[in-house]
Amino acid sequence: MSKLKVWRKVAADEAVDHGILRVHHERYESPRNGDVQDAVIVQPPDWVNVVAFTPRDECVLIRQYRFGTEDFAIEIPGGMIDPGESPRAAAERELREETGYVAERWTSLGRVAPNPAFQRNYLHIFLAEGCALQGDQVQDPGEDIEVLVTPRSQLEELLASGDIDHALVVVAFHKLQLSRRS
Repeated sequence: MSKLKVWRKVAADEAVDHGILRVHHERYESPRNGDVQDAVIVQPPDWVNVVAFTPRDECVLIRQYRFGTEDFAIEIPGGMIDPGESPRAAAERELREETGYVAERWTSLGRVAPNPAFQRNYLHIFLAEGCALQGDQVQDPGEDIEVLVTPRSQLEELLASGDIDHALVVVAFHKLQLSRRS
């Protein structure tokens, strides 16, 4: 059993709301020695990612420009969970909006904490199978998404080469691999 104890929050400033996330300044007291540590906490809403496959064993990927890296990224469909929306409903919505695809079967692959050092949210990962194109994309302002339908056999190379390098997408594929073992 761990001997570590929870740090006590001793102060918290009101959050600054930046629309897609809130930023908090908090202070915590160490249970070990009483020292006080400042912490900046970023609180975006929970997110979803969708690993989606067609009946022909093709993965529905997306490619879009990312401001953080100032480059294009190959990813899987995903996005923020709206207030009052379940993770599964958000996954279905994001797949449909970003790609035009709809899935026959859904499986949760679990959730991960994107960066618990300073983020207070979770990423919920879903497997969508039997995906078929059912309509046009419905992109949000600021989105310019290209849909890439890629044979499953090419995914390992895209990951190994770094063509897919978004950490949360890599984790989603890892969670998929782990689910296949059980």
